[in-house]
Amino acid sequence: MMVKSKILLIYTGGTIGMIKDFETGALKAFNFDQLLERIPELNLLDCIIDTYSFEEPIDSSDMNLEHWITIAEVIEKNYDNFDGFVVLHGSDTMSYTASALSFMLKNLTKPVILTGSQLPIGDLRTDAKENLITAIQIAALQQNGIPVIKEVGLYFEYKLYRGNRTTKISAEHFNAFTSPNLPHLAESGVHLKLNEHLLDDFYASSKLEVLKDLDTNVFILKIFPGISQHVLEAVLNIENLKGIVLETFGSGNAPTEFWFINTLQKAIERGVKIVNVTQCWGGTVDMGKYETGTALKHIGVISGHDITTEAAITKMMVLLPKNLTSDEFSEAFQTPICGELIQE
Repeated sequence: MMVKSKILLIYTGGTIGMIKDFETGALKAFNFDQLLERIPELNLLDCIIDTYSFEEPIDSSDMNLEHWITIAEVIEKNYDNFDGFVVLHGSDTMSYTASALSFMLKNLTKPVILTGSQLPIGDLRTDAKENLITAIQIAALQQNGIPVIKEVGLYFEYKLYRGNRTTKISAEHFNAFTSPNLPHLAESGVHLKLNEHLLDDFYASSKLEVLKDLDTNVFILKIFPGISQHVLEAVLNIENLKGIVLETFGSGNAPTEFWFINTLQKAIERGVKIVNVTQCWGGTVDMGKYETGTALKHIGVISGHDITTEAAITKMMVLLPKNLTSDEFSEAFQTPICGELIQE
């Protein structure tokens, strides 16, 4: 007799867990212990579902380091008792959380699938039910008793993406996410179609280790035409600043004026790690392509290759506490950990 997969559903907050109060019309979180009553379709899934809910569900705009650690610790505590995990999360910061968890859950060999919705679960036109049901179905997928998905994924509007490859692109469409530099891992239609050539086992059979030491002395700086010297200097001289994700133009280009390059160089010489990512939706950084990028490479700015901003900032948070030298940090950042970038 085949043993059913056991899935732990972790509710952090967000639109997906809301229902409308018929008296006031306001949205409120429902009791996830009554999940099967609210969504009886879950009884049709060939798996056992248990639930865990934050004591006080939060809007994803309030998501922070402590909440990431809480999610990771819930997974750590229940890792041996469940075959997969589904994290219900507000969509606004879901890509940041998916990226952070992908780096924090070292040696992950089970699925951790994040999902949410644009409309509350009690709304007539909600996307919540499909997202939730299929996310659980994906987390429960096994082949010869081994999980099919062995990484942190993000499922939304019929597509499963690698979590650390995603970014939110719409506040009002159901297809709210995209994965600009990596195709989706699976697509849900009449059948669930897996792109098996994209699935990976990053850690083989190592024991799960949760990295809880993250450094938040980081900043995302988006370059724009007309950025002034005093603004750049003010940012780079923030007290205790340790890392900058620099969003540059096109394939990694930035102004070549002396004051701009010199200000960045002084920060790097003080030990601030600066990673270059493109502010374009898709594509990769190539600092050897144009003179405007070569100057950054010359002073020690690190190429982020095709990493997203969300993955870059969370990967930086995980690497900074390791107290690596500049060369070690550069090598570590540019080396893929769990499919977050392709090193040219």
